Amino acid sequence: MICLASSNSSPSNSASPNPSSHGGSSNGRGAEAESELRQLTGRREAIEHVCTIIRSRASQAVYLMAGPGVGKTSVTDAVREKLAAEMTVLRIHGSSSLAKVPYGVLAPYTSGLAPEEADSPIAVLRAVWAHFQELKGGGLKGGNDAPVLLVVDDAHHLDDATASMVVDMTSAGWATVLAAGRPRPGLPQALNQLWYDGLAERIDLRPLNGEQVREVVEHTLQGTVPVSTVQSLWSASGGNPLLLDCLLSDATAAGTLVQRNGIWVLLGPLPADGPRLSDLVAKDLLRRTPEEQDALKMIALAEPVPRGLIEDVCGAGVVRSLLDNQVVSESTATHTELRLTHAILGESTRRQVSVSRSLQLRQKLDAHLDPAAASAEGRLRLVQWSLECGLEVPDRDLLNAGLLAATTFNNAGARLMAGHVRAPVLQAHALSITARAHFNEGKYREAAELLDGCWLDLAGDPEAPQVLMLRASSHMALGKSVPSLRAESRHQLEEAGIAPDDAWQDRIHELLEMAAAGDHEGIGAVVAALGTTDPETASGVEATLHAVAQALLAQALVAAGRSHQAHAAAAAAGPFLHALSGGLYFFNEFVLTRLAISTLAAGNWESAEHELSGYPAERTEGASTFGGGIQALRGLGLLRQGQLERAYQVLLPAVEALRVNDPLQEFRFGSSLAFYAAARLGDTAQAKRLEQDFISARHASGPGCDAVAEAYAAAAAEYLDRKGSGLDRLRELAGSESVTDHPGTRMECLILCSDLGEHSLAQELAALAATVEGRWAAGWRQLAQAWASEDADVLMDTAAALEEAGLLNLAREAYARAGALLDAAGERRRARQAIAHREKCDQELGERFRESPFVASVPSVHLTRRERDIVELAVQGLSDREIAQQLMVSVRTVEGHLYRSYVKLGVRRRDELALALPKK
Repeated sequence: MICLASSNSSPSNSASPNPSSHGGSSNGRGAEAESELRQLTGRREAIEHVCTIIRSRASQAVYLMAGPGVGKTSVTDAVREKLAAEMTVLRIHGSSSLAKVPYGVLAPYTSGLAPEEADSPIAVLRAVWAHFQELKGGGLKGGNDAPVLLVVDDAHHLDDATASMVVDMTSAGWATVLAAGRPRPGLPQALNQLWYDGLAERIDLRPLNGEQVREVVEHTLQGTVPVSTVQSLWSASGGNPLLLDCLLSDATAAGTLVQRNGIWVLLGPLPADGPRLSDLVAKDLLRRTPEEQDALKMIALAEPVPRGLIEDVCGAGVVRSLLDNQVVSESTATHTELRLTHAILGESTRRQVSVSRSLQLRQKLDAHLDPAAASAEGRLRLVQWSLECGLEVPDRDLLNAGLLAATTFNNAGARLMAGHVRAPVLQAHALSITARAHFNEGKYREAAELLDGCWLDLAGDPEAPQVLMLRASSHMALGKSVPSLRAESRHQLEEAGIAPDDAWQDRIHELLEMAAAGDHEGIGAVVAALGTTDPETASGVEATLHAVAQALLAQALVAAGRSHQAHAAAAAAGPFLHALSGGLYFFNEFVLTRLAISTLAAGNWESAEHELSGYPAERTEGASTFGGGIQALRGLGLLRQGQLERAYQVLLPAVEALRVNDPLQEFRFGSSLAFYAAARLGDTAQAKRLEQDFISARHASGPGCDAVAEAYAAAAAEYLDRKGSGLDRLRELAGSESVTDHPGTRMECLILCSDLGEHSLAQELAALAATVEGRWAAGWRQLAQAWASEDADVLMDTAAALEEAGLLNLAREAYARAGALLDAAGERRRARQAIAHREKCDQELGERFRESPFVASVPSVHLTRRERDIVELAVQGLSDREIAQQLMVSVRTVEGHLYRSYVKLGVRRRDELALALPKK
């Protein structure tokens, strides 16, 4: 039904729904307002732009174009509400059922016309004009000449006659038009002509981007949401606000999206069978013709499916209609494939097809189907569809599809296909696929048990190295030490008649064991013995050995303080990743973490952020599984930069994500970092909870991070109780044999001691930092040497150099120490200058609080608002009189404020203000 309605009045026979009820229940305006607010995220600029155009009469019409569910109606509602006090607003609702009925939309206003006049343009125009005049004369505007705004929803469905009349009204100056429609099939020709003639402006609404989705999700849930959860919601919804709203509602109702310790975490796949999403899909299907329904179901069941195949079965016209309505998308490859616009819609549609109907559609498609011509993803869906219909599938096809499902995190599908494998000789392969599906879901014990039973049976299989690595990761995630795992594995190899000393399996376990001990020399010897291998021709065993050895070498070199060499080693693993892709093990993430840790160790923060932030975009499917570990490393980088608050905001959600999935064994490491940040920021309750998390996780702490985790936890404990026990633990750890052999780790321990005020270690820290590679170590060396000098001038020069190098947190400490020394020496002016620079560093770091043993020594510089205004104008070069004129005060007032500012900032002349004034 298409109807004409006014915001002021409407004919009694109009069937228009109340605009205020759009998108919400009829009895809950609070819920409606909440939904509208979510929908307007990312749309405020567009709303203001439309209002500006309409008010200025810059164009006769504004076209708001977007796909279904992207928010056209929400934007037009917002515009209508903003302009309701200025204009008489009428509304037309388009509908496909009346798209071919001339003036069907205007039926409520032409009921008084004789039958022979119902299709007369002049008669219909008079009837509509009479209604306009009635509104202007008796509406809310009190009979004035308020301009008319005609809002057209679903303008792509307008019949040609009505579209021409709308253009005539606009051209005659009767109304300004705001038309919302879809790019496909597009607006009627008459409306388009206005745009071609430059008399209309088109605005294209885009789906929400990742940041906007985060804003919507956090506003809706009223809490903190991990990046991985936001990424999953963004990927599933495609930034479509309506679909996002359905997913959020269904996921929270199903308990899939839950709040833990103030953090919203996703415990499993987003539900495709929730009531909101199912209702959305069911209603959309009912709006389609029977032919379109069949085609839509067939595409969902087989996606991605060649376009030509669906055209052969259902007709080219049906396919064009689905594409025009933007419920189906088309790939741009040579052989175009069709799929539903969002994967979650495809899954929801499949769930609404009965088994008998699914089988009928499959039989209908089989006559035209060539499985060999389908893409890998298409073959996976065909296998799953066959099983859902009860059809037989060859075991090899089941295994191939199951492997793809497991590595693309379709865990339920992987288990389904592996469970249907019947041949005894292939059972070990099926078990390994099921194990990977369990691993993806954080069920490490189930994965380990399955892999224990099949790894030796697969010893001669090309997938064997990946199975071995997956087994090792499963056991390490459960807390088993690598030496113990290696010993058990050697015993099993012997029982199987395989000499462990000659087995590649033992070589991989040996590499893992050496990495756990930080033996970079031993790993380096293995790398040298492997020699050079062409990644393009390397076997699975060769590629695995090279990738694992280089990544683990990078891990050990970081602990040894050789970050540049570590980065080179991790980069050398990269060429082998292509040969290892698509297998059971997650080599990309395994190497990425070592690469990022080496970059962070060198102090190359920007490069590390680029490496880590690019992961969710590139590996969407794995974001929920690996996202927590990736974010923990980002938190480490922020801590090392001195950005405590930002680190805390990243680390708290990361810990909750790791609690669900911890494939890289980083929970203990992440909880220690979050514990440290909470303690530093004075969040005692959270710090104590995180301390218990750290204590309870008594197993591996990620890629070589055991000692680092212990160090941060000890420092955090000291910040909590200030009894000296945490500092004693740090000193003990720094002097332990396991740490003294690793300069990189030991330097971090001494840095944490230094942050706690233990500056007697300055000379030792300077000497140690000189042996460690990277910008971060070089900066600490400069700072420690300046501390040891006890010379304020040296500290000021060092601080300036550190600030120039981008090491703001180190510069801040040098300025603070210089200020304390200068104040003790009675040099108040220079002390204030130093503290002003220290405050500038604080502000650039974005910290509201930062503890330092030097800060309390000298009072902070606090200018009043008027003093700051005057000083800033003076820095710009204005004279006292010019400042007085601009601020409308007396010259004497300006002089007095400047004098007091000189005293506070510790300067004597006007030309010193620029250096002393902290930045905003």
